[in-house]
Amino acid sequence: MLMKEYRICMPLTVDEYRIGQLYMISKHSCEQSGGGEGVEVVRNESDIHQQYGPGQLTEKRIYLSSKLPSWAKAFVPRSFYITEKAWNFYPYTITEYSVSFLPKFSIRIETRFENNNGDNGNVFGDTPTPAENVSFLDILSDPIPEKHYKETEDLSRWQSSKTGRGPLEKGWRDDHKPIMCSYKRVQCSFEVYGFQTRTEEFIHKVIRDILLVGHRQAVAWIDEWHGLSLEEVRKYEQAMQEKTNSKVKSSQNNTGPPPASRPAYSRSISVTDERSLKKMGVTTVTMSDPSASSLPHSPVRLNSTPE
Repeated sequence: MLMKEYRICMPLTVDEYRIGQLYMISKHSCEQSGGGEGVEVVRNESDIHQQYGPGQLTEKRIYLSSKLPSWAKAFVPRSFYITEKAWNFYPYTITEYSVSFLPKFSIRIETRFENNNGDNGNVFGDTPTPAENVSFLDILSDPIPEKHYKETEDLSRWQSSKTGRGPLEKGWRDDHKPIMCSYKRVQCSFEVYGFQTRTEEFIHKVIRDILLVGHRQAVAWIDEWHGLSLEEVRKYEQAMQEKTNSKVKSSQNNTGPPPASRPAYSRSISVTDERSLKKMGVTTVTMSDPSASSLPHSPVRLNSTPE
């Protein structure tokens, strides 16, 4: 398991970001959906957590087959999704990711928001994260994937007409008011021999990019959400979720049925005993009179092809 703590500062207050976060996630998810991939919201409802009490539970399906590196595509189906479950007890949240066919894969993200510049060394109140595992992400100067760059979201050029904030300048985290920090403790695990280190490092790289892009957008879009009430942003969230779900589902429906041709390769397995069959999940049938069977007493041969 690879654990890191990310700290991302923003020129906002924690109260402001409660609205900005909901707005940003909804708009970003809609922008990133299409072509059969993206984010489908399965449920978004009030919930009571056994440990943390009342909050908001959101469950999503994230379709991203084409975004995987070639080495990862070798062991996943051509179409799959990641399940995201998030509990929002603002200013504390928990997000968990899982994949049904990969029981040894998991991601857990704990987040706490505070009005400071990231100087709380034990924000989660348990065991402090070792310094070598703490990364400060700068929404102004840290690089992001070129495909995500937009001049309107470049905070060195950003200026908010509603709040008068911006543009940000080098060293802004030292003296900017207001300022808040998003503390994220990320634990990812993929306990598969030969793939663990590479996969866990890849996951952290993807998470780092997502955090930078998302927090930049929350700030850059401030004039779109600043001044909204919680009720108003929840209505916006609902409308965007319906639009996003429609984009994902319509794209999937338009792809049509899969081609009739078989996969390019297959493999054969010779099985001679019932124990081996059961290990493979194959149910055997007891014959009432084996001698009456017209089948020869020879090994069972199963043709297996990937789904």
